[in-house]
Amino acid sequence: IEVHRYGAHLFHTSNERVWEYVNRFTTFTPYQHRVYTTYRDEVFSMPINLGTINQYTRSAFGPDAARAWVAEQAAQITGEPRNLEEKAISLIGRPLYEAFIKAYTAKQWQTDPTELGADIISRLPVRYTYDNRYFNDTHEGLPTDGYTAWLERLADHPNISVRLDTDFFDDSQPWSKASCVGQLPIVYTGPVDRYFDYEHGDLSWRTLDFEEEVLPVGDFQGTPVMNYADLDVPFTRIHEFRHFHPERDYPDDATVIMREYSRFAEHSADGTGDEPYYPVNTPQDRERLLSYRELMKSEKDVLFGGRLGTYQYLDMHMAIGSALSMVDNRLAPHVKTGARLDGS
Repeated sequence: IEVHRYGAHLFHTSNERVWEYVNRFTTFTPYQHRVYTTYRDEVFSMPINLGTINQYTRSAFGPDAARAWVAEQAAQITGEPRNLEEKAISLIGRPLYEAFIKAYTAKQWQTDPTELGADIISRLPVRYTYDNRYFNDTHEGLPTDGYTAWLERLADHPNISVRLDTDFFDDSQPWSKASCVGQLPIVYTGPVDRYFDYEHGDLSWRTLDFEEEVLPVGDFQGTPVMNYADLDVPFTRIHEFRHFHPERDYPDDATVIMREYSRFAEHSADGTGDEPYYPVNTPQDRERLLSYRELMKSEKDVLFGGRLGTYQYLDMHMAIGSALSMVDNRLAPHVKTGARLDGS
């Protein structure tokens, strides 16, 4: 059973150029992602849709009636939201917030939502149809042979060398930051604060812990991902990987599940520690990021990319699209004409 080491990764995009590019290296299955959440021993579909609302309210609302009900609940917040909780209530109302968002968010952030900034969320998707697909993109699927095979094909080129277990910040080896920066173009995709040795302080990151278990059953939960919206359940969700590839012939007497826990990432003085997954992006983080962006400008022939290098929450297709644009606008002109990498 193919297991996603870093939790569920589902490829989806409406960007035709990105889709054309990735299909050079892999084909995709027709998989469409669907997520469910357990709340008070009852299972609901996510994101919140007409089915979720009607199941929760024990109603048979049509789209307009459901919109009116949500708007009535959301009208409870009349002023400017002061925190994440008030912002969420202003978007979807208190009943849906308390059922599906409040405890899940508290577990994700290890913080009461009343103590989180309102700017952390800008919208909460609600669909007033029974469409329970998680994504709305034109293209969606999983690489037919897995992500490892996809990346192996992508790197299979005479001009590409892959060096594993090589620390960019270890000056004792020839591919270190000290040896390479200023000598050749660099695209750095690690944590931006680590690159500058935390000169302007740590940026806040979230990390994930995974608890993998092999169970002697053919099917544990009947779906790829089950969220847990109750606070007394310590994990945020359970992945069951056999459901990502229903076209494969998997054993009927064993299944692999992975419980996911969220917490703040920590690191030691030398930068080692937890794997950063998500930028937290507090107001203090944004101030520090501005300072780091000023330092970026002074780095000769260094480009910063990816989720960690730009301190942005990027899905896979967004990171790929950004990389293709970087090649078009920065790297290709530099290689072909000697243009400056900073675009000036």
